[in-house]
Amino acid sequence: MARDIKLGWDVEALNKAYRQGYMAGSMGMDKNRCPYRGEVIIAAWEAGWDDAGQVAAEQPSSDDLFSRIA
Repeated sequence: MARDIKLGWDVEALNKAYRQGYMAGSMGMDKNRCPYRGEVIIAAWEAGWDDAGQVAAEQPSSDDLFSRIA
């Protein structure tokens, strides 16, 4: 498996950071609460966080759904 020993990350670590960032973003966690250190792994976490926010913005709100039912 490819791993950059100096930077301490590999593809699996980047995927994990992305998934954790996505989950944090979808739960409304602040972006500045990233638990990682190192530019590359932080960028992966933030990409997941940003993607979760974009998906949430594209989906209709639950309030809108209830107003359509009533």
